[in-house]
Amino acid sequence: MANFTNQDVMKLREQTGVGMMDCKKALVATDGNFEEAIKYLREKGMASAAKKANRIAAEGIVKCLVADDKKSAVAVEVNCETDFVARSEQFVELVDKITKHILNSKATTVEQVLEEVYCDECGKTVNVLIAEATAAIGEKISLRRFTKFVLDGNGIISSYIHMGGKIGVLAELKSDAAQEDLAELAFNICMQIAASKPQVIGIADVDSAQLESEKEILTVQARNEGKPEAIIGKMVEGRIHKYYKEVCLVEQEYVRDSALSVKQVIAEVEKKTGKAIAVTGFVRYELGEGIEKRVDNFVDEIAEQLKNIK
Repeated sequence: MANFTNQDVMKLREQTGVGMMDCKKALVATDGNFEEAIKYLREKGMASAAKKANRIAAEGIVKCLVADDKKSAVAVEVNCETDFVARSEQFVELVDKITKHILNSKATTVEQVLEEVYCDECGKTVNVLIAEATAAIGEKISLRRFTKFVLDGNGIISSYIHMGGKIGVLAELKSDAAQEDLAELAFNICMQIAASKPQVIGIADVDSAQLESEKEILTVQARNEGKPEAIIGKMVEGRIHKYYKEVCLVEQEYVRDSALSVKQVIAEVEKKTGKAIAVTGFVRYELGEGIEKRVDNFVDEIAEQLKNIK
């Protein structure tokens, strides 16, 4: 018997948009292997992409902070249990303190940050700062992750925050052009990343194993559609080109003008400034991605409480 549960079937349905029975068949066919089941459904042409619907939002704030010289910046995610707390002045101030500390820190991991002394006068570590806030607010608070950029050479780092801290983006551009001539482009690229969720900067950055897997899926998909073997290669090539336009930042359709690609927009600014411009890094944080929220069964919870009433 295949090793999966009804919850696995529901999760696969949410992630792929495919019907329950087909999801069950996919899990049976792959002996309960979730990733293989997604691949199976895509090969059958039932699931166009893995939608990552399991990325359920937790509460908290994504914060970005760029240094005054625009040569260093940090993106931080701090989580709490409820949206009510996330919007509170006390929590917002805590996130501001943590973000400023990390921008000026040389730490490279969350564990290192937590052990650092936050306040020289009082000797408290960041861990103690968070613990005190947890006690005062009454909810679990955790520094989940951070990414720090430090620009090596000329250029600019820009940031964008969407929906008050639900999505945060940093983008790093290297160029000998003046920062004031790069500022608008850098900010617009941040907005592009927030909206279009690229995975890499350009075609050369696509993981070769991931690309081969995508080609394999598209080939099987075309065969299952009954396409002649002689044209499958060209079909896959065309679909891979479309795939590049989805996952590669500079190949994407520009969100502010669909007639242009991002690389064409960059080329326009290069022409105006007379200087080469390269996107050399970006990060996109979406609040709570990858965190499974607790599912409360309030009926059972109330029934259990009633049992304890004398």
